[in-house]
Amino acid sequence: MKDQKKMIVVGISGASGPILGVRLIEELLNSGEKVAAIVSQPACQIIEYEIFRGETHFSSLKELLIKRGLARNHDLLSEFKNNDFFAPVASGSTKFQAMVVIPCSMKTLSAIVHGYADSLITRTCDVALKEKRRCIIVPRETPLSVVHTGNIHRAALAGIEIVPPVLGFYTRPESLDDVVNFVVGKVLNLLDRDHNLFESWGKKEI
Repeated sequence: MKDQKKMIVVGISGASGPILGVRLIEELLNSGEKVAAIVSQPACQIIEYEIFRGETHFSSLKELLIKRGLARNHDLLSEFKNNDFFAPVASGSTKFQAMVVIPCSMKTLSAIVHGYADSLITRTCDVALKEKRRCIIVPRETPLSVVHTGNIHRAALAGIEIVPPVLGFYTRPESLDDVVNFVVGKVLNLLDRDHNLFESWGKKEI
């Protein structure tokens, strides 16, 4: 895999809101970024329910992106099954730049912070942490129990960057797309990627 150091790995776990991960991948591809995507089986089912509205089955991320028609550079996308431990990103010798789990289920969060690398998503997070690379999660649950907040605290102590998918009211969102774009834009900010998904506060005064 060429340009491994610039590659972003995106894991979509089985939590509500897989559109967040899809939109992030679309933006990265449109910016010419190389993306390695991992979609868990529960996430596939949620994509069918939330994005396809139960009208069709999820077969591949590339097919979904083509149907949505918002992404270019599909050749920069690599897809791996969540049980494929022979995937390049399962090894620290593959020098990807960052791992993003968006959305991140509470089960996935628990596995990450306890080193229980029983899937490619959690193994790749394990690799990112041990190799001192950027690891970002977008935890999707509400309300949060003491178990959840404890695991989020452990994630922060481990150096994981946490982006809760909260509303940005100051951007005055007018649609669900605006809300999704705000969260994705926050992740892109952490990755130090330029975007126009929302306007930064006070930008007009700078």
